[in-house]
Amino acid sequence: MKNNELQNALEPVVRAFEELGIVYYIGGSVASSVYGIARATMDIDLVSDLKQNQVSLLVKKLQHAFYVDENMILDAIKTRSSFNLIHLETMLKIDVFILKEKKYYQKSFERKRRDNLSEEEDSIQVNLCSAEDIILYKLEWFKLGGSTSEHQWKDVLGVIKVQGTLLDKEYLLNWAKELGVLDLLQKALIEGKIE
Repeated sequence: MKNNELQNALEPVVRAFEELGIVYYIGGSVASSVYGIARATMDIDLVSDLKQNQVSLLVKKLQHAFYVDENMILDAIKTRSSFNLIHLETMLKIDVFILKEKKYYQKSFERKRRDNLSEEEDSIQVNLCSAEDIILYKLEWFKLGGSTSEHQWKDVLGVIKVQGTLLDKEYLLNWAKELGVLDLLQKALIEGKIE
């Protein structure tokens, strides 16, 4: 996927969310590519604290450029699950995960960072999952997938190698223990040559 396709799909969503005051951050491989080593991805993960009273306005803002289903969104809010938006021009899929109430998820949401999507001149500013939290999320997904996903593991190592000593190691160790991925984090830190 080309960076301009990613930006073309994301820009109207980010603009709509920000105009409506919907709090969000971008996670997944898009965030790990910003903080680590870029890789091609066919979808975009976004976490949001979307409220029911914001849904109809969001649908109105996006319906011309996206496949968007209002009932699917309302159901995702009720069940604290996810829904997707499909950008009609690029056919890129944006998975929107409703923020869960678990303490860690709330904490990681508070730690979102404002950054450019890329280093290119016309790059848009977005809210991104922090580097530490993208490592923790990817380790969780790696473990849930039976510790076999090469993509997840490479994303973790990429962020560790690029961010290095900028990472808040104490935060990482504390939450990795809480989330049951401390052994994986320690292995990744060793492989990434972070002592």
